[in-house]
Amino acid sequence: MGRHDHCFGFEADFVGDLRCLPMAVRRKLDLVGVKLKLSHWGELSDPERQRLLAWPDDPGALVALDHWLDQRTAAMAAGAAGRLQPACGAPWQQDDALPQVVLASCQQLGLCLPPHAWGKLDELQRFALVKLSHPGHEHRNLPRALAEFGLLA
Repeated sequence: MGRHDHCFGFEADFVGDLRCLPMAVRRKLDLVGVKLKLSHWGELSDPERQRLLAWPDDPGALVALDHWLDQRTAAMAAGAAGRLQPACGAPWQQDDALPQVVLASCQQLGLCLPPHAWGKLDELQRFALVKLSHPGHEHRNLPRALAEFGLLA
């Protein structure tokens, strides 16, 4: 299922004008190992942001994305985008077990996920839940995402 360019309903507040990075773009950045700051994102034109959202996520396209971001951010005020280890075997890439970080955040919010729910999600949905569960994240959108994904009873 091609969801490389999908924006979720819970992102509607800030992806309408693409002033923040949509989960679909953040996932592609994780896959190529690029740390794009909000200041980098802010320096991109609207068509460039749309292009990043629409960018496919097959291996060849991700190599091209990495190269494009490297060149595009080189002369930016914030300096070139940083490098991270590309995601490989990340919790959101595994569909067999609910990651501890998601479980802990749900428990903190008093939410209970149905058994086997994790395995029914697609990779972008799992990515979003892991990102929304990170410690230090306010978790405001976590219940909204869970509801959108049909995981709240």
